[in-house]
Amino acid sequence: MIDTDAFRAALGRFASGITIVTARDAKGRDHGMTVSAFCSLSLEPAMVLVSIGHEASMHGLMMRAEHVGISVLSTAQEALSRRFADPETDRFDGVGYTRGENGVALLDDALVHLECDVVARHEAGDHTIIVCAVDRTEAYDGRPLLYYRGGYAQLER
Repeated sequence: MIDTDAFRAALGRFASGITIVTARDAKGRDHGMTVSAFCSLSLEPAMVLVSIGHEASMHGLMMRAEHVGISVLSTAQEALSRRFADPETDRFDGVGYTRGENGVALLDDALVHLECDVVARHEAGDHTIIVCAVDRTEAYDGRPLLYYRGGYAQLER
């Protein structure tokens, strides 16, 4: 059996982008969380996946959500990443966003907005893999916020 700390240290050397995944509950309230376990899955059809820990505050909602929004964060949005990772804050209080066509919140000044339909869920260890078909996307200029070795990082030119 591999040591958890050694595994975390090894995978921490894989830089990943930071996203905020959003969904609405049955009462129309917005929910969002920071997710770095995100990747493209398919070009044809356009699909992505996010991996949500069973202990995450949004796990229950993500098991029912039909639509999600994904905002890929820019280097200027580290504070948003921290805010949406903190379970004790009102995550949307004072945060600028627009509504996508499917009703999800898309954060202002993100590098990318994806509007998605959830098409499958797969249990995998202590996470659920959420497979999403991408309905709409918009990309903007800027530099990505990265997560590397347990902290935030930026691309050097």
